[in-house]
Amino acid sequence: MKKIILYTPSLSTLNLGDKIIFKSILEELNPLINGNFIVKISTHLPLSNIYLRYLKDADIRFVCGSNLLDSKQNARFKQWYVKLSNIKLIGPCILIGVGWRQYEKRANIYTRLLYKHILSQEYYHSVRDSYTLNKLNEIGILNVINTGCPSMWSLTPEHCANIPSSKANRVICTLTDYNIDMERDKKFLNILLNNYKEVYFWVQGYNDLSYLKMLSYENRLKIVPPSIKALENLLEEDDIEYVGTRLHAGLMALKKQKRSIIIAVDNRALEKQKDFNIIAIKREMIEDLERLLNSKIKINISIPVNNIKKWKKQFGII
Repeated sequence: MKKIILYTPSLSTLNLGDKIIFKSILEELNPLINGNFIVKISTHLPLSNIYLRYLKDADIRFVCGSNLLDSKQNARFKQWYVKLSNIKLIGPCILIGVGWRQYEKRANIYTRLLYKHILSQEYYHSVRDSYTLNKLNEIGILNVINTGCPSMWSLTPEHCANIPSSKANRVICTLTDYNIDMERDKKFLNILLNNYKEVYFWVQGYNDLSYLKMLSYENRLKIVPPSIKALENLLEEDDIEYVGTRLHAGLMALKKQKRSIIIAVDNRALEKQKDFNIIAIKREMIEDLERLLNSKIKINISIPVNNIKKWKKQFGII
C-alpha cells in the first residue's frame, strides 16, 4: 500500500477552474491511487515543515495541474508556495498537466535552483503546453513531456466527431474577475444576447458575479450558481454550447460534446490553440466573434496521445 501526495490548487481556492482540472486528474490517476493512502495538500498555502515531516517517506508526490510555475518563485506573490528551505520535505515532485503562469522572462537564479531540486529527476514531467516545456528546458530541466492538461485527454477524434459544428440556440458564458476589460466584455455580452435565444452566466470565480453586476448585465442573463455539478447538468441539456473567457469551463463543454469557443484573456488558451487546435479568439478581436459564432466550426482537437501514454506508462496506468 502506497502513500501518495497530491499537491493541488483545488484546495483553499475560490476558482472552480482548479477543481475542474483536479477532477480530471483524479480520473486519469484512478488506477494508480485507488486503494492507496492519498494526502491532498493545497499549493495555495505556505507549507509547515512540522506537518511535512510526517509525509517525508511518501512513495509518489504529484503536482496537479494549473498555472503554478513562474519565473520569480522568490516574489511576494506566487501560485505555488514552496521555497528552498523545505524542498527536501516537499519533493521530489512529479508534474501532471502543470503550466507556466504567464508569458515571462527567463527564470531567475533562485527559481532555477528551486525547480531543479524540487522536481523529480527520475520521472518524466507532464506539462500543459509547449511554452511550459520550453521554459523548463531553458533552465536545464529536460525530462519534460507536453501532454496537454488532463482535462483534455479524453478529447479524442472519435469524441470530437460528435460535437455539433453549427451554433446552438442557447449558450453558457463566463467572465474572468481578475482580468477585466469593461469595454470589450460589454461588447462580448451584447454579441451573445443578439445571437442566442437564452444566455446563461456560470459563476466560476468568487468575484465574477460582482463584475457582471458592475457591467449592469446581471438581469439580462440567467445566473448559474458556482457549482461544477450545476455546469455539468446544464451542459448535458440539448441545444446549448459554451462561449467564454474561462478556459476549463470550455474544456468541460467539449467533454460533454458541446461546441466551445474560448475568449482568450491570457496565455493559456492561446498556447492550447497553438498546440492542440482548440477554438479560441483573442478578446482584443471580439468584433470577429459574431462571424465566428455563425460559422460552421469543425472541432478537431489534436491530443498528444503518444506523449500521454509515455507519461502514464511510468506508473503502469495504461
